Amino acid sequence: MNEPVLVINCGSSSIKYALVPAAADQPRLTGLAERLGSGDARLKGVDSRGEAFTRDLGDAGHVEALAAILEGLEGRRPGAVGHRIVHGGEQFTRAALIDDDVVAAIEATSALAPLHNPANLQGVAATRALFAELPQVAVFDTAFHQSLPPRAYRYALPEALYREHGIRRYGFHGTSHAYVSARADALAGIEGGWLTAHLGNGCSTAAVWQGQSLDTSMGLTPLEGLVMGTRSGDVDPGLHAHLARQLGWGLEEIDRVLNRESGLLGLSGHSNDMRELEAAAEAGHAGAALAVEVFCYRIAKSLAALSCALPRLDGIVFTGGIGENSPRVREQVVALLPHFGLALDPETNRETIRGREGRIDAPAPNRPALWVIPTDEEGRIADETRQLLGETAR
Repeated sequence: MNEPVLVINCGSSSIKYALVPAAADQPRLTGLAERLGSGDARLKGVDSRGEAFTRDLGDAGHVEALAAILEGLEGRRPGAVGHRIVHGGEQFTRAALIDDDVVAAIEATSALAPLHNPANLQGVAATRALFAELPQVAVFDTAFHQSLPPRAYRYALPEALYREHGIRRYGFHGTSHAYVSARADALAGIEGGWLTAHLGNGCSTAAVWQGQSLDTSMGLTPLEGLVMGTRSGDVDPGLHAHLARQLGWGLEEIDRVLNRESGLLGLSGHSNDMRELEAAAEAGHAGAALAVEVFCYRIAKSLAALSCALPRLDGIVFTGGIGENSPRVREQVVALLPHFGLALDPETNRETIRGREGRIDAPAPNRPALWVIPTDEEGRIADETRQLLGETAR
């Protein structure tokens, strides 16, 4: 398929989009429609000349916003639409061509992702109405991790909770882990064993062996695992009952605190932005320094644990906004893993920032490599969309 793919990531009040051409040397059109349904909706993005724009959308909803997005594609008509769908449960192990049955299956999985799947389906409904003639493909965050073995995805809970209610570890950020691990294979010239660290406002790690995810830090929900911008990551499961008994909090209050008031924000009492925290820590802010320290320690701890899943460790890949932009975080994480035989190159590490791909270690035989690889989730979704449609056309 030579036409571009329109990649849609739909939230409850926003639509992030990218028009991804088939040829890598052609420019992408990207943008975000936000504040939908609020009376001050707007569309902002970057055109084919690389120039930023903003457009007032009034009280637009999802359908009106998608129509505005279509008008802003500079006459380039997509050949297909690829949708980011957060949760596919166990049913979807790869991308799926969207029809009524697939929509029903995504709806049935919404209990596992109540904040995400219903919003994703709004985008599906709107694009199916606007682009009825175009094939629509669902690409799932969870699908890449469906290769986890039972020892990695099962919780030590009664069997009925898994069999009847799907309570298990699913993992997320699958398109990012899939992209950067495949890119690491290509750059290294091997099908290797990689520990991948997607570090942004949401964070997760994964162990990937020869293109297959064998374990990951997130679980039933994106709350499990690492410390994140406002999410706590792992806590004692008994914390919920303790807060309920001692403070009288209900489940909604506990869920809100763990998801929206914890993580870097909760630890620092200052910010959930790593750039601000690093500056504050340099200026002597104790909470900011603690937040950065805990953040890095939990990443290193997760990577060390996930190494158990790999037959061989060929390297660690850092990606995401923090992974690509924070030499300090990368340095602190590597320093906490001395027994892995890693050798960070301080100068290369300091010089590597967003958009720059490369090794940040001193290469040596039989030593695990350290890579920074900018993620491309939209490109991965477009690739999976093209691959599926190519197989369907045969």
